[in-house]
Amino acid sequence: MVVFEKPHALCDVPLHYCPGCTHGIVHRLVAEAIDELGIEGTAIGVAPVGCAVMAYDYFNCDMVEAAHGRAPAVATGIKRALPENIVFTYQGDGDLASIGMAETVHAATRNENITIIFINNAIYGMTGGQMAPTSLPGQVTQTSPYGRDVTTAGFPIKVSELLAALDGPSYIQRVAVNNVKNVKQAKKAIKKAFENQVQGKGFSLIEVVSSCPTNWGMTPQQALDWVEEKMIPYYPLGVYKDKTSEEGEK
Repeated sequence: MVVFEKPHALCDVPLHYCPGCTHGIVHRLVAEAIDELGIEGTAIGVAPVGCAVMAYDYFNCDMVEAAHGRAPAVATGIKRALPENIVFTYQGDGDLASIGMAETVHAATRNENITIIFINNAIYGMTGGQMAPTSLPGQVTQTSPYGRDVTTAGFPIKVSELLAALDGPSYIQRVAVNNVKNVKQAKKAIKKAFENQVQGKGFSLIEVVSSCPTNWGMTPQQALDWVEEKMIPYYPLGVYKDKTSEEGEK
């Protein structure tokens, strides 16, 4: 009896991510959700610019590459042209919360029937570790060597809270993948986000608090500890909006 195997929706190729990076975990969770919902043949992923720029090499479904930050706009166009397909984006914080913030907010407020997987590792990963919109107050990065100064750089953007304040979105949840318990919760959230789209319920975004050992200058274990001790207190996990549950209660 097989008790554990690679999801069919995940290609059998080595990942390019750094040791300890949690992108690989999230890739697997997305692939498991696609497998379990039987949507591999109709799924279309939109890859970002960032560490996951080559996501098209890792998923067995159709993939489209988007310009930096434009994945929600590309996904909107695909979904409107092919409404029977399941369309998702996979984006980092620099891609989604900086150059792509306008596309994200407007897709959310229109309640576009797409699914967004948002990786928040509090730094620009691919381009060398600059301060990101999500970098914590006081966090040392390549462009904030003395720590993020909120008096000049402003405060981090809390994407889930920001989008949950809009009337449009259907489902917003923040999860993490730093331990087994949180990985299991992340899996449920990601699957629900895809289920919502299958059922035509509208815009779903899952924010995944993740680690970046290389650019944080930490070992993989230290990075996971930092997620628990620093990131999660600033970015509390939980459901920030769920119109599907609200409708069920009425």
